[in-house]
Amino acid sequence: MDGARIVAASRHNGRVSTTSLPSPDHAAELRAALLAAGFTADGLLDLLGAPAYAALARSETVPALRATRGRADGPLAALVRLFLLQQPVPYADAAGALPAPAALADGWLRREGEEVYATVDVRPYSGPDGEDWFIVSDLGCAVGGAGGIGSRQEGVVLGVGGASTTLAGITVRIPVGSALDLGTGSGIQALHAAQHATRVTATDVNPRALEFTRLTLALSGAPEAELLTGSLFEPVGEATYDLIVSNPPFVISPGARLTYRDGGMGGDDLCRTLVQEAGVHLNPGGYAQFLGNWQHVDGEDWRDRVRSWVPRGCDAWIVQRDVQDVTQYAELWLRDAGDHRSDPAEYTRRYEDWLDEFEARKTKAVGFGWITLRRTDAAEPSIVVEEWPHSVEQPLGETVQAHFARQDYLRDHDDAALLAGHFVLAEEVVQEQVGAPGAEDPEHVVLRQNRGMRRATKVDTVGAGFAGVCDGSLSAGRILDAIAQLVQEDPVVLRDRTPEAIRMLVEQGFLEPVTGP
Repeated sequence: MDGARIVAASRHNGRVSTTSLPSPDHAAELRAALLAAGFTADGLLDLLGAPAYAALARSETVPALRATRGRADGPLAALVRLFLLQQPVPYADAAGALPAPAALADGWLRREGEEVYATVDVRPYSGPDGEDWFIVSDLGCAVGGAGGIGSRQEGVVLGVGGASTTLAGITVRIPVGSALDLGTGSGIQALHAAQHATRVTATDVNPRALEFTRLTLALSGAPEAELLTGSLFEPVGEATYDLIVSNPPFVISPGARLTYRDGGMGGDDLCRTLVQEAGVHLNPGGYAQFLGNWQHVDGEDWRDRVRSWVPRGCDAWIVQRDVQDVTQYAELWLRDAGDHRSDPAEYTRRYEDWLDEFEARKTKAVGFGWITLRRTDAAEPSIVVEEWPHSVEQPLGETVQAHFARQDYLRDHDDAALLAGHFVLAEEVVQEQVGAPGAEDPEHVVLRQNRGMRRATKVDTVGAGFAGVCDGSLSAGRILDAIAQLVQEDPVVLRDRTPEAIRMLVEQGFLEPVTGP
């Protein structure tokens, strides 16, 4: 989660850390020094080597500690030890890498004798077009690996994680007038949005998170965002946006111990509320994109549950990427909090609390996935709910945009219009024939995508033949007439039974409608 900052502010009870955060006053000067030292994603890869660099992305620091131990690699090694490994460095080394007086005065560093320490985690992050950005977060939140986040403070602000990059990858990146990052955390989604939105608003119930977002934007050289404190959509009133993104505190837990992950509502109510309220805050044609968890309740289809969340006037594409039974789910988040390192009796008690919560809600498993809304105000909304646990090719923003464009096309074309339409086979679709060696005909034919969602679907010989000759030059009906003649089938019958298959191939992205002149 970018930071679970959407629960009501009254839940904090004053337990948020009061440690003052750095000032962005000299962020431009600091950024220039970091870049000059090669403190970038590429620079880290060169210094540490691929295994240690990859381990850092998994929040494991031991390989990087070994790679930098006893080495005199100049400013870059000093910055890695300071900001990523949280090791003290001699003041002289820090001064050789940074404008040390300004960094100390602004609070990025603190000095103890002849050594200096970082006060925040500053992590190089590469933008989609190779931009050199920096994500600023609390110390201790990206180290320790299997030991959890390293902090149990309620208001802790996390840095970049797998969920953050997943959401950034699936977000539609088209120029927009306004974007809202709801529950901004350390500001990664706001940073991405600032590249294609004229105006960015970032909200969070945790005021510290907003200050971290300010630092992330400033140190990355991005425009400032409007920063508002509050829960859910309350801070923005009735404002509407072209893009809404949120990596919310979606963990379904007993209580709200940790602000960065626990939403403070029962079950999956927070995700449901977020989705349901998003519709009225979207401009026509606007997108809202979320990550979420949802309950698999005994006797209930999870698809129906999540489908019921979709607000009026919106199309939706909901993709379940993973499912865990309640014991796996509880263990995952107990480890995340470091509870597995606590007293065994305390760990058992907390584990029992999770299982009691799930039993009371008749929850047998928890699903994780993506929810994308697009406001169309269509009389017949398109709501696609599917399970897709297979590998995909990120970024998927263009794939998401194309999905909704295809839904618009299919909604506007009945079977007769579909047969009059022209189609082309999507790029990088291959055909596989499966059958016994030497058999005259294959048992079945599979069309497979090598990009985007990387789907595969079975088709019959007519479907395979139809897809294979779709180059936009002939209408679907004329292609079917030619196929009917080849297979000696009544063309009228073939025209009657094929539109459903064409719709499926279009909906899944194997065929692309030719809509231009």
